[in-house]
Amino acid sequence: MIAEQLHFDVTLLWQDAEERVLLTKELDRITGQGHSAISVDDTLKIIACREQKKKLSALEMELVAARQEGFVSSHLPEKNSISNKRPLVVIGILTGFSHKSKRDAIRKAWMGAGKVLKKIEDEKGIIARFVIGRRYHFFCFAIFHFFFFNCSLLEVILVVAVSLRFELSCSSNRGDSLDRSIDNENKETNDFLILENHVEALEEQPNKTKSFFAYAAENWDADFFAKINDDVYLNIDALGNTLAGYVDKPRVYVGCMKSGEVFSEQSHRWYEPDWWKFGDGKTYFRHASGEMFVVSKALAKFISINRSILRAYAHDDVTVGSWFIGSDVKYVDERKFCCSSWSTGAICSGV
Repeated sequence: MIAEQLHFDVTLLWQDAEERVLLTKELDRITGQGHSAISVDDTLKIIACREQKKKLSALEMELVAARQEGFVSSHLPEKNSISNKRPLVVIGILTGFSHKSKRDAIRKAWMGAGKVLKKIEDEKGIIARFVIGRRYHFFCFAIFHFFFFNCSLLEVILVVAVSLRFELSCSSNRGDSLDRSIDNENKETNDFLILENHVEALEEQPNKTKSFFAYAAENWDADFFAKINDDVYLNIDALGNTLAGYVDKPRVYVGCMKSGEVFSEQSHRWYEPDWWKFGDGKTYFRHASGEMFVVSKALAKFISINRSILRAYAHDDVTVGSWFIGSDVKYVDERKFCCSSWSTGAICSGV
């Protein structure tokens, strides 16, 4: 009865609080734009709204505690008609067009396919998908710039010539052979997450990682979201057991934490165009190694909400680490996530 009442109270508060929260944000915006004074009535509204938000947060915490003790609301719609169990983790395996052999090896080694993949999702709460974008050629890019950015005709001709020279093709209509091969493979396996608005390119890897977290956070109500490369093998049972120990931590960033040199030479494999931003010492801040790392639901939501303003650096591991530097995030240096060598109790192994 108490839990039911809590749910009823939270529902009513949400209906009332949405307008109040919008009002608070608007008043905060107005008062932050140089307006020297607001009315007494507006001041009281702000105070009331903030008190309402505090009360709502407290009730939500009590509702979470009730759910942990087994309470399930009869008023909430089922998101999954087969199972009401929330996924523990959604794993995005970043892959490329020419990496089918790697994908097949992963399916055979730990991910599974068909009924096995579905069984892992239902019984272990672990969802794994290969993540890939689309391929667009320079011809489409050139025409777009000619009409919208007033590029010279000569510039357009040069870009088109390059695209024809290297037989680059446009996949906006999925006509490219590489896009078609992914579509055909996905029809057979149904284990891809295709980012329709992402263009596959090596230098776009950080944005690909960002797009994955944003998409996954919007489409799965999981406790965690993991990014791995398609040359990493996982022990999913060990992964599940490890992540279960962090469920009660709302903003957690788990990985094999490292730092390292920032390379300013363009010829270097790990060249960082923004090397000067990292100071005279030219050393990266602490971040999780890129082979594999995990963020909690709250951090994935943070990425999704702020994706348009989150800066990308040359490498996706540094990029993700930079987003959390100034935030109240718990860093977990989990040595089991160090994939460079397989050891007792390790979760992953690079190949």
